[in-house]
Amino acid sequence: MRVSFSSLETYKNCPLKYKYQEIDKIKTPKSKEAVFGTILHSTLKFIHTPGILSPTQEQAMEFFSNTWNPSVFDSPEEERAAFVQGVKIIQDYYQRNNPADYNIVSLESRFQIEIGTPDNRHIVSGIIDRIDRTRDGFEIIDYKTTKKMPTQESVETSAQLTVYLQAFLSFYPEEKNNLDKLRVSLYYLKHDFKLSAQRTAEQLKENENAFLEIIKLIEEKKFEPNISPLCDWCGYQNICPMWKHKFKETRKIDSAEINSMIDEYIDLKSAISLTKTRLAKIQTEIEQYMEQENVRRVFGENGIIAQSLRVTYKYDEEKVQAILSPLEKWQAVLKLDKTALKNMLDSLPAKTRKEIESAKIIDKESKSLIVKKK
Repeated sequence: MRVSFSSLETYKNCPLKYKYQEIDKIKTPKSKEAVFGTILHSTLKFIHTPGILSPTQEQAMEFFSNTWNPSVFDSPEEERAAFVQGVKIIQDYYQRNNPADYNIVSLESRFQIEIGTPDNRHIVSGIIDRIDRTRDGFEIIDYKTTKKMPTQESVETSAQLTVYLQAFLSFYPEEKNNLDKLRVSLYYLKHDFKLSAQRTAEQLKENENAFLEIIKLIEEKKFEPNISPLCDWCGYQNICPMWKHKFKETRKIDSAEINSMIDEYIDLKSAISLTKTRLAKIQTEIEQYMEQENVRRVFGENGIIAQSLRVTYKYDEEKVQAILSPLEKWQAVLKLDKTALKNMLDSLPAKTRKEIESAKIIDKESKSLIVKKK
């Protein structure tokens, strides 16, 4: 499989968004935040492009102004505020950084690295914003325009920086023996602050294994939606089963009756004198409507109803016995007591725990509705 790092991150955040974006190829307009970030990235590339003389702050401002795109913003006030913020970022950057002081190796380097085994190879691609030669090694830098700056720990475990280092080592394989002299950094432009870390060979291997697990899920076509704060910036809400009912007014089906049932369901659910018979009937109607419309959440005036799927598992007894018998552990869970097995798991080697988990099979599953009142 050939996959970009950004699409792997998309899958981690929401598998269904990955499907819409990478498999179904459904296009969405680029967000204003993404446009703002792209313009600043272009400006930083202009600032650091090697030449006889580095661009002055005034020249960088001119480049930023000429690249600016006001059409993506919702109002003139919002556009002006964003432009002023961009100007401040450039001013702050020049106060802290003299472009002539850096030994730039490359800017916006495209890469493709192979991961996996010889009989199961995959290609991960991406773009590294900047690579610098430092006094004793190299520094790999990625610019960020997000409002929130994470903790140092998140930089030390960032999958993005790890894969960038793997890509760097594919360019300079002789540096694999000098990991202690290689630095990976995230430069948060809105905060004018850079966070840096290093990586070990073990972290590089763990990151590759994590990517292979994601690719395996993609190949198995597992594309469940995931609700998170990132949904607020997602362009697929109108077709996502967790959100599309919210956009029902743009669709042709008349859902006035189901809207009434949704609100009545919410009121009955929270009432002290709950009429269980009526509630059950409404629940059935709403679940049938959800199945008919292929949605997992519905929106009423009084709140939201979400469908919850509960899955319980049991272990394949023959497989577990085959795993535990060579370790002389089978007698401890002779009748496959789930509690006894759970208590034992922590004492088993990691490989054995993984084998035990793979022996899980679905016992039963049930659906229920969860109400969130406004």
